[in-house]
Amino acid sequence: MSSNRTFEDRPAVREKVPILAGLVGASGSGKTYSALALATGFQRVYGGDVFVADTEAKRALHYADIFKFRHVPFDPPFSPADYLSVLEHCARKGAKTIVLDSASHLHEGPGDILEVHAAEVERLKGVMGGVGGANFPAWQKPKSELRRFINATLRLGINAIFCYRAKEKLKMVTNEKGKKEPEPQGWVGICSPELLYEMTVNILLYPGSGGVPTWSPTEPGEKALVKLPGQFRTMFAQRKPLDADIGEALAKWAIGGAEPAKAEPEAHLIKDV
Repeated sequence: MSSNRTFEDRPAVREKVPILAGLVGASGSGKTYSALALATGFQRVYGGDVFVADTEAKRALHYADIFKFRHVPFDPPFSPADYLSVLEHCARKGAKTIVLDSASHLHEGPGDILEVHAAEVERLKGVMGGVGGANFPAWQKPKSELRRFINATLRLGINAIFCYRAKEKLKMVTNEKGKKEPEPQGWVGICSPELLYEMTVNILLYPGSGGVPTWSPTEPGEKALVKLPGQFRTMFAQRKPLDADIGEALAKWAIGGAEPAKAEPEAHLIKDV
């Protein structure tokens, strides 16, 4: 039985869309510098200010002499609602591009999703027959908050670069003899699969890479997080550090047929290392 709704259709035309980029890497991989370089390229096309929401004890300020951006110190708590609040603050101030450095505190930091879940377990265990009975239903609140954050972020229509910490991970698997053994997963981002799924592009940076992406990892966890749609492959054909030119190319694709904004002259950029 149908709902009797009516719909419209028209020839498909690519329209202006925001870029959501995920940068996943361990300490020393060049995430912050790379994010600011990409954001500078976005700014060439979209104009406006670049904002950095900094959970990393003002680490972004190390690059204040290299890149031009507005700095937003972002201290705990790090719940989905707090992350949404900082994005909305930047949007109200006129941001066209926002760098979240780091987005991992949403999943591993004071007030994060795990702490919201733990608080819900405590609240529900009395009516759910203890901790075991409360564990599964207690995920409803943090998962709902995360989904609201994701949906609201998409509706903002602003370019955003999410920097994610990464750590080496092992997964217990059953071998051919029926015994459990650890299987390396590689460098896996501290983030939710739901958030990674919404990214336009997901970039893996190995430790010591100097901001040079890895697009063909061999470890299962790394292969699952890398995302490079076909329309971007020529932009990353050269093995080189992420820079403003790559950011500009991504942004020019994203505006479709729209005219680029007139951006202010950039601050001097040092040579990529």
